[in-house]
Amino acid sequence: MIDLTEFGWDAALAAAFGEFSAQGLAPARVVKQARDLSTVITKEGEVEAEVSGRFRHEARGPADFPAVGDWAAVRPVPGGRAVIEALLPRRGAFTRKAAGEAVEAQVVAANVDTVFLVSGLDGDFNVRRIERYVTTAWSSGASPVIVLNKADLRPDDLAAAEAEAAAVAPGVPVVAVRALDEGGLDAIRPFLRPGRTIAFIGSSGVGKSTMINRLLGEERFATAAVSDAEEGRGRHTTTSRELVRLAGGALLVDTPGMRELGLWADDDGLDRTFEEIDRLAARCRFPDCAHEGEPGCAVRAAVESGEIDPRRWESYLKLRRELRSLELRKNEKARRQHEKAVGRDFAARIKEIKRNKPRYR
Repeated sequence: MIDLTEFGWDAALAAAFGEFSAQGLAPARVVKQARDLSTVITKEGEVEAEVSGRFRHEARGPADFPAVGDWAAVRPVPGGRAVIEALLPRRGAFTRKAAGEAVEAQVVAANVDTVFLVSGLDGDFNVRRIERYVTTAWSSGASPVIVLNKADLRPDDLAAAEAEAAAVAPGVPVVAVRALDEGGLDAIRPFLRPGRTIAFIGSSGVGKSTMINRLLGEERFATAAVSDAEEGRGRHTTTSRELVRLAGGALLVDTPGMRELGLWADDDGLDRTFEEIDRLAARCRFPDCAHEGEPGCAVRAAVESGEIDPRRWESYLKLRRELRSLELRKNEKARRQHEKAVGRDFAARIKEIKRNKPRYR
């Protein structure tokens, strides 16, 4: 028998599960997700699970389907499998825009307490990308931690790299590690507390799987390293998302590397990432100042005086425009869906009238 509290189950989740318990369903946490098949942990152990037909029919989009870290209400079925009937409300989720033109959210990991934003101190290091990741992390409801791996590649200016990362993420811890060295992960261990769920997020090849393997003390996740002599880095491949438990009780989520992180965030996440800009905005002459040319703009004045780095300012504008564009597209999608629903309802009413018409002759 497995104690689900070791996987994050608590009194609040138990209270939320009450209605499902009355239906004879069992609580389970999604520990692996690969396409349409989930692996869940229940009191009885790990089982493979699929969503029910009703669940699939009522889902409004990909983000409504199970993701690693979700808590689910499952119904055991013969053959040692289970059917996912519902998900418990998420406390938060690290979400990105799905690839392509569709306006869809993709949940990378759900119910995460801490997000390790992993960058390699090689060709991968990019503070503009870090700003994007931090904005998404704050919007997820989790606490971000910037993890700079491969610290051995920059022994002479490691402090400068840490300072550069800290400058674009006010209030976010920045730690440097060496995943391949003995004791090289000591800086992240204080964040690995029992019952806490930590997701490792970052580009391909930054060492996420290698770090988790070292913490587990075993080669749990395959790392097909491909040397890149010109850039001095390895490129590792993870094809599915998976949650594992450390001996000390922390829960780690390994995720595939991201070629790009399509922004799916909110203004609060952007404001926390660029808090110095948000703070200066309160001094602008006009409360609705867009900071792009209005008179009396305190933010523009700070950029011109050198108080704010122009590159950071341009990054802020780019991310804000991306958020505004996303919001407009989400609203347009919602409008189209509403119109389709109204049309279906109207068609159903006409059909019902025609079917019952003889009654009123």
